[in-house]
Amino acid sequence: MIKKYPNAGKEKVFIRANHPTNQECKDLLLKKITDLRRILDNNHIDCEDRNKSAVIRQAIWNHYSDDLEMDEIEIDVTKEDAKNIWDQLRNYMPLYSLFQSDRKNSDGDSEIQNPMKLAVQEILKDEVLMNSLDQVANEVETKLKEVARKTLEKLNEMNPDIAESLNPVIPTAESLKWADVFKNVSITGDENIPINKRGSGVKRLILLNFFRAEAERRQAENNVPDIIYAIEEPETSQHPSHQRKLIEAFISLSQTEHTQIILTTHSPSIVKLLEFEHLKLIQETNGNKEVVNVEMSDLPYPSLNEINYLAFGESNEEYHNELYGYIESEGQLSNFKMGKTTISYNKITRNGSVNSIQIIESEYIRHQIHHPENTHNIRYTNERLQESIRLMREFIKDGFIES
Repeated sequence: MIKKYPNAGKEKVFIRANHPTNQECKDLLLKKITDLRRILDNNHIDCEDRNKSAVIRQAIWNHYSDDLEMDEIEIDVTKEDAKNIWDQLRNYMPLYSLFQSDRKNSDGDSEIQNPMKLAVQEILKDEVLMNSLDQVANEVETKLKEVARKTLEKLNEMNPDIAESLNPVIPTAESLKWADVFKNVSITGDENIPINKRGSGVKRLILLNFFRAEAERRQAENNVPDIIYAIEEPETSQHPSHQRKLIEAFISLSQTEHTQIILTTHSPSIVKLLEFEHLKLIQETNGNKEVVNVEMSDLPYPSLNEINYLAFGESNEEYHNELYGYIESEGQLSNFKMGKTTISYNKITRNGSVNSIQIIESEYIRHQIHHPENTHNIRYTNERLQESIRLMREFIKDGFIES
């Protein structure tokens, strides 16, 4: 299945399939039944049922069975009978719901509407429930036909010409869109105030806690449909404690059967709540973007701080401490310091006096991180922090060869 998106408007759906390309029978799925019958007549093809398009198509393909010229092509499934193929295949596709970081702020499509509508779609996938609804629809259809029949009988007594020109149009049970019956489902706050009128943090908190409820429900149920939840920036407008609980809920939900979670983030804090196997990195090379697996690290040890450095291009004091500590633990600190320019650092001694010592930039930053109470030095800048991190990374990646 392929979806192609124009610059504006609805996407077009195609099936890439091994399909006849012979000019005489390549586009049968896109022809109306009258056109299909014309092919039967023009080529003197026998067909057991000229009232069913599928049977006619099969008869035509059988007629050209020795010369179908099969090849892999893309079939537009937005037209004629090809559309029915996509409608049927859709039932076997996983449900997909995207929760965007910036959503419409209207009552008709509020942030909280989507999870409720998604719940309706999932509920209506239940085979037993759908059988019950089909029974109701068939019963209503039978009674409507009876009402129509009696009405036309009475009309026939008064004006046969008009009666004969009328036919009741009643949708079949299969064509009914039950989800539309529940299109106005929502959650409201106190005094029936729509949730979308609340603050963005509250809206997203309610929205994302839908996943926590789903995790528990799915653990208790069997035969649930496959579903893909896509969440943009779950950290948006959320307290750090809420972020942690949400990530725990996502991980729990992803571990249930038939469920996949995809989320995007620009938050190093979110990254550090995940495991390496959860992460993929979007990187750009020569103008081309690609999604790559995240290795344990470019360094000799696993580090989520390293992943954040690769993803966001900069890091923090924690990563600086991590790199410095690793170099020190490997007994390579002297080699790292060798040949580097030193700067003055005012150190507080045990008796309270201040002595000036000469140390390299990375050590200067390390001391300031560990001794914030020492106010006798100029605070390092973020640019100096990032440069120190870069130098230590290169030293480690080069196998402790002096920079």
